[in-house]
Amino acid sequence: QVQLVESGGGLVQAGGSLRLSCAASGRSFSTSGMGWFRQAPGKERVLIAAITGSGVNYADSVKGRFTISRGNAKNTVYLQMNSLKPEDTAVYYCAARRGAQYEYWGQGTQVTVSS
Repeated sequence: QVQLVESGGGLVQAGGSLRLSCAASGRSFSTSGMGWFRQAPGKERVLIAAITGSGVNYADSVKGRFTISRGNAKNTVYLQMNSLKPEDTAVYYCAARRGAQYEYWGQGTQVTVSS
């Protein structure tokens, strides 16, 4: 059974940093694309950072502030979030691709940025 488990969310003041972790189990994701999504209250879930064998991509809203990376075991993915803003407040989800689609999802972790 595939599981993705996020950790590292919490409450932080504007300008602060958080590091989210996502540990995947149940199959190897070493060659799969993985990504971080977020969903703010009343808004749709959006992809903010993705990592594949070809490189990384970021949404404009987080470019230059957030960094996605993989752990050495490749089944772990991180999201380093710096210079956080109140508008970054959301539930953050880790996801893994199967083929072209994000098929596997974590349960989400809350990030709250106070002003």
